[in-house]
Amino acid sequence: MRKYVKGLIGVLLVALLAACGSDEASSDGMKLADEGKFTFAASGEFKPFSYMNEDGTMTGFDIEVGEAVAKELGLEPEQKKFKFGGIVEGVKAGRFDAAVASHTITEERLQAVDFSVPYYFSGPQIFVRPDSDVETLADLEGKVIAVSKGSTYATTAAEVTDNVILLDSDVTALEALSKGKHDAVITDFVTGKEAIGAGMKVEGKELLGRSEQAIAVAKDNEELLNKINEALEKLHENGTLTEISEKYIGEDITKDPEKE
Repeated sequence: MRKYVKGLIGVLLVALLAACGSDEASSDGMKLADEGKFTFAASGEFKPFSYMNEDGTMTGFDIEVGEAVAKELGLEPEQKKFKFGGIVEGVKAGRFDAAVASHTITEERLQAVDFSVPYYFSGPQIFVRPDSDVETLADLEGKVIAVSKGSTYATTAAEVTDNVILLDSDVTALEALSKGKHDAVITDFVTGKEAIGAGMKVEGKELLGRSEQAIAVAKDNEELLNKINEALEKLHENGTLTEISEKYIGEDITKDPEKE
C-alpha cells in the first residue's frame, strides 16, 4: 500500500512538473497554435499587402510586418494563406495566433476578436473605368459595385445600392472592373494605386474616409495581444514599419495622419 501511495505521489509530481514546464513552454502565458511559432494568416490576394511568390509563399507589406513581429516575440514566423472572408473566424477558433491581413478595426469585428494598436492607416476609395462619369459615392446610387468578401466596403456600398457583388479579393474586383464588368470597386486606396501602376484601366475617385488597420488576436489571448502591442510600438519607434511601408507602398502609411 505504501509503495502504491508513493508511486501515486510520484506520478502526481511528474504531472505537476510537466504542467509547470508546459506553462513555461507556452511563451510567458501566450497561447500559440504551434509551440515556438507565431502563426499568422493573410489572404495572399491583396497586393502590395500580401501576394504570392513563385515558390508558393506569401510576400508583401503585411507579411513582412508579421515576420518582424515574430522576431520581436522571439518566435519563428509561420504564414498561413487563407481566404480573407474567413480569417477573423479562423483567429477566433484558434486556427491562427493572429491575422496580419490589413483588417480595419470595426465594432462588428471587435465582437469576435481583439485588435492591436494600428500598424498602418489608410482609407477606402472609389475606383471606376476612365470613361465613367462617377465622381462620388452618391453617383453610384443603384449601380453595381464590387467589393472583397469579408471587407468593410460592402457596408459602404450598401448605402447607395442593392447591387453589391462580393468577390474573393480586391484585385479580382479591380481586374474585372478594368475588363468592363460592374460599375465600380470600393477598396483601399493603396490597392487601387497598385492596380493602376500594374496597368489596369481604372481611376480613383472620391476618398471615403480614414481607417486604422491592426492585427487581430483571439479574445482569450490577452498576453499575446500585449506582447504584439509592445512589438509594434518598438517597430514604430525604430523605423522598421516605415522601412517596410516604403519598400512595398512607396510611402510611409504607418504614422497616424491625425497626429502629424
